[in-house]
Amino acid sequence: MKKWINKSFVTNFVAVGIIITGYLCPVQSALMKSIGFFALSGAVTNWLAVYMLFEKVPLLYGSGVIPSRFEEFKFSIKQLMMEQFFTVENIEQFIQKEEREGSKILNLDPILNAVDYDKVYEGLVSSIMNSSFGGMLMMMGGQEALLPLKEPFTEKMKNVLSEMVESDRFKDALQQGLDAHKIGTDIIDRIETVIDNRLKELTPQLVKEMVQKIIRQHLGWLVVWGGVFGGILGAFFNYA
Repeated sequence: MKKWINKSFVTNFVAVGIIITGYLCPVQSALMKSIGFFALSGAVTNWLAVYMLFEKVPLLYGSGVIPSRFEEFKFSIKQLMMEQFFTVENIEQFIQKEEREGSKILNLDPILNAVDYDKVYEGLVSSIMNSSFGGMLMMMGGQEALLPLKEPFTEKMKNVLSEMVESDRFKDALQQGLDAHKIGTDIIDRIETVIDNRLKELTPQLVKEMVQKIIRQHLGWLVVWGGVFGGILGAFFNYA
């Protein structure tokens, strides 16, 4: 609030100076006093209007509107965030865009390399030994007879899995599994919860300070222009 207070002070000081000059200077005395009084009234009126936005003034109905209606401000803040920024459509578009871009750079090699192919091979051998071929295999040396197949089997499994994850069918299935609408709805619910929790922490004082921070750079100019236009009107009425 310091910036607009300085502008108010300077504007009022100049207006008072013009009034004093009108009383002391015999040249165009009426014009100077008219400009000064009108400028001062315009500046003071605008300053009071700005002040009444944030502070309650006794006997002045409607003053302190921002602190007294902070619940409405909180609701408006939430409505702005949820309806203009965090909509389901916006979240869906973001997720779909990431999916499209991600599919071009999706690297599943770390996942394929993390597969324990030894266990896969052991599972295959166990299945064979427990099948009707188990007895026949025991006659040919048992599980040791399959050891030469382990390395070729592992390489073949890697190639098959790599081809599978690169196929259009797999990518389509992966995209269907990533339901953008459901994910977007879940994200919206979480965002709304976060916003609600944060808004519950807001007090009238915090809302007032927040609004002041947003518009305080422009408040002082209301006082300045009130004084300027007041002075112009004073000069006009002096010659009218």
